Amino acid sequence: MTIFYELYGNLYLNLTNRCMNACEFCIRDYDEGIDKNTDLWIEREPTLDEIITDLKRFDVKKYPEVVLCGYGEPLIKIDEAVGICKFIKENTDVKIRVNTNGLASWFHNKNVAKELSGLVDIVSISLNHKDKKGYNELCHPDCGEDAFDEILDFTREAKKYIPHIFMTVVDVISPEDIKECQKIAESLGAEFRVREKI
Repeated sequence: MTIFYELYGNLYLNLTNRCMNACEFCIRDYDEGIDKNTDLWIEREPTLDEIITDLKRFDVKKYPEVVLCGYGEPLIKIDEAVGICKFIKENTDVKIRVNTNGLASWFHNKNVAKELSGLVDIVSISLNHKDKKGYNELCHPDCGEDAFDEILDFTREAKKYIPHIFMTVVDVISPEDIKECQKIAESLGAEFRVREKI
């Protein structure tokens, strides 16, 4: 079971394979991992104790960031996410980033962004389209038409509690739509990035 893996010079944490979306561009649909040696499909979700034990194999202080991002939505496992972030912050000054689809507050029916306050330094939120219709057609969210507004609400809340907020799109939409997404991100006070489809 791959819990932690190295990528782009950072240490990544794979908490779950569950997700509220079925995005058409997702790597999970056509590959088992980021390379031949890293299978990110897990037979079961790790406990907090297992995550901490596995983390101790690494010299965490050498990484610029620990990133909660695997083959699922990390904030589905909010208790484990908070627990490991607390452990890392108590033992290092390494920055923690969460890559999220922005739907965890809907999933848990509570303000998840607030729970990350003081623990997470950066949140990267997948916006992925300029409007509800386009988002639903591309990402097929479990919560249907509410998804787009949920993401915008999560971003507003995250701005209150987390120092750095990014919103991203994958480069599978038109340049015109990407520009509209950038306007949305900037209107919410978030930085904007375009990600290449893996």
